[in-house]
Amino acid sequence: LLPQVCAQLCRRPCYCPWVPPRCPHGSPLVLDGCGCCKICARRLGEPCDFLHVCDQSQGLICDYSTAPMGTGATCNFEKSEEGCEVNGRVYRDGEVFQPSCKLQCRCLDGGFTCVPLCQEDVRLPTSDCPYPRRVEVPGKCCPEWICEAWDQHVLRDAAAVSPLLPYPCQEWGTEWSACSATCGVGFSTRVSNQNRYCRLETQRRLCMARPCPALPAAFP
Repeated sequence: LLPQVCAQLCRRPCYCPWVPPRCPHGSPLVLDGCGCCKICARRLGEPCDFLHVCDQSQGLICDYSTAPMGTGATCNFEKSEEGCEVNGRVYRDGEVFQPSCKLQCRCLDGGFTCVPLCQEDVRLPTSDCPYPRRVEVPGKCCPEWICEAWDQHVLRDAAAVSPLLPYPCQEWGTEWSACSATCGVGFSTRVSNQNRYCRLETQRRLCMARPCPALPAAFP
């Protein structure tokens, strides 16, 4: 049957366009089914036939199992092998790949899972860095923290003239700690920048968990 199909579809000599077609990303140039002209290989799920072949480098074959249902043949994995397609490229089941420098992914059971390669750390405001900000650095993949600190002389002059700072203070603070005394008056602490200079400092306040029991009467 195959030689008959070749004789019907393949013509000799070959007449191909002078300029080969421009293929989409992830679709290489290959020879058609007649071995005559260069065409774009069909990708996973795309229609195919004898002339329009699938991308064999990705392990794809032209699957005719759905052809009797009237849907036509499509490119599929050989032997029903699971895979996944990301950005026009097909990956085999279990294959690890990086779609970008910030992600590492793994193809699994027809889907894929990814983990970030850049640290997701958080930088809190400090007195020497009141406005930390993450920015993209040219030539580097992961963003980095920078400090937009005001000039210290400006801050001191502004504080001496007016208790108000020349920039809005982003209030931040920890929870109050447990009372230092289990009964009677004690104190609890926290770290906060809720002050006139917007600087991190340790703050204290009085607390009392419960009154202390009365002392027993002294013996003579």
